[in-house]
Amino acid sequence: QVQLVESGGGLVQPGGSLRLSCAASGFVFSVYDMSWYRQAPGKERELVATISSAGNSTNYADSVKGRFTISRDNAKNTVALQMNSLNSEDTAGYYCHGRYFNNFSVEYWGRGTQVTVSS
Repeated sequence: QVQLVESGGGLVQPGGSLRLSCAASGFVFSVYDMSWYRQAPGKERELVATISSAGNSTNYADSVKGRFTISRDNAKNTVALQMNSLNSEDTAGYYCHGRYFNNFSVEYWGRGTQVTVSS
């Protein structure tokens, strides 16, 4: 069955770094655009970063540009989010998302991993 399993979340001090990983299985990972979303308590889920299926194009939310880097390994069916210079506003649940679009759209979500930035 389809699975997106996130890992790497935790508690980090302001200014610190974390690397999130998402392991995919059960679908053809290499044709899916992959993204990371986040959702903080009381806020709507927001798109953080997207990487194209081939890995040659990326996009970031303005709030994380220059601090976060999304990458993927199609041979290992994984996507990662390197997060640097973390601050309290980055505290949220982070979710891995895959989307395939041709004439129709197919989307998958992981269950999320919690990132807490606090001293």
